[in-house]
Amino acid sequence: MEKRVESVEALALYLDEQRVGVLAHYAGSRNILSFAPEYLELPVSQRPVFTLTQKVRAEYLNKPLISFHKLPPVLSNLLSEGALREWMALTLKVHPDDEFPLLAYAGNNLPGGITAVPLKGGEIPDWALTSRGDKLEAVQIDVSHSTDKFSLAGVQMKFSALRQDGRFNVSTDVGGDSWIIKTPSTAHRAVPENEFSAMKLAQEIGVNIPEIKLVELRNLVNLPDIPLPDEPYAYAIRRFDRTDEGRVHTEDFAQIFQVYARNKYKGYSYDDIGRALYRVGAGGIIDIQQMARRMLANILLANGDAHLKNWTVFYPNRVDAVLSPAYDIVSTKPYVKNEDGVALNMAKEKRWGVINMQTFERWAERIGVPWSAVEVHLDEAIEIARERWPDLLTELPMLEEHKRVLREHWAALSTDFRF
Repeated sequence: MEKRVESVEALALYLDEQRVGVLAHYAGSRNILSFAPEYLELPVSQRPVFTLTQKVRAEYLNKPLISFHKLPPVLSNLLSEGALREWMALTLKVHPDDEFPLLAYAGNNLPGGITAVPLKGGEIPDWALTSRGDKLEAVQIDVSHSTDKFSLAGVQMKFSALRQDGRFNVSTDVGGDSWIIKTPSTAHRAVPENEFSAMKLAQEIGVNIPEIKLVELRNLVNLPDIPLPDEPYAYAIRRFDRTDEGRVHTEDFAQIFQVYARNKYKGYSYDDIGRALYRVGAGGIIDIQQMARRMLANILLANGDAHLKNWTVFYPNRVDAVLSPAYDIVSTKPYVKNEDGVALNMAKEKRWGVINMQTFERWAERIGVPWSAVEVHLDEAIEIARERWPDLLTELPMLEEHKRVLREHWAALSTDFRF
């Protein structure tokens, strides 16, 4: 009996120069990620970490990851959401949930250290191919949607850029002066000014952030032709996953917990993030103290969007995971009617007006860290916020109506955090 033929195209996945695996894409949109034998044979101490999950689940690398249409979550979460994904899908003339061509399109400038390199027909190694018995025969073809674009996870329109002579050149090139550019929103007013102000306030109470800037739109070069409101500024944040030495691998907690972006508000809590950081991260109590400051900043700033994808680890030495600098801190309350809490549960609580020091103490107990080591950081952060934030807010570019919402929010917090 003659076998039916199914086509297969593939991407080789690399961390720096190390091939990690091959992602094969079959007719019918079946995706199979197989890990490379030479990667698996490396001593654990020398093997660049692909995902923190492999440190939690020893069996993770032992068998291929199989999915349909969407890629396995560890890869799917590298791709953008919302408007930028729609724009990419429209460019490629594919469905937004058909993720293999999106990864091929953006494979040279993904978040973090992974690159996805198209393989030509005939180059797919035998260990990365599967068959379905006597019925089907895989025939290798060239990757049909390969180019050199960018994917930045998130729902906003944002682009990678290099700073050159005071301007920002939107580009897929990788360099130490790489930035993410977020254009103003067509749905909400003055988001760049809001995010810049919120990040500066967070930095004031000890939250680690990258360098940030407000950039006049006229100083952006090669910006794609996208709809923009009549606003003057874009928001720029320096990429912590790019250095003069090259890419730095990162992964968000949706990747670590193996959930898709649509579930970034569900199933996991700040307790789970803290436990993972403390137990298998390399930052120990220092990362937990930083996480506590950041959670307090989100409460004080009325940020209801610190979901799984807005918490990330990175691997400066390729093996050890530490909490990355903060990003995507926005005061969401001015934009979201009836917003009243954080994105995820914290010691089984989400409401801004209810969370207090006792909530943080329960959170520390649930993740297994000494409360005294966390309490001192929260005491310092709230003291600084009460002393400096009111004056600093008057100097920041956030809209006056947003500042008013924020001041009203401060007055409505629990007595432990009220201004």
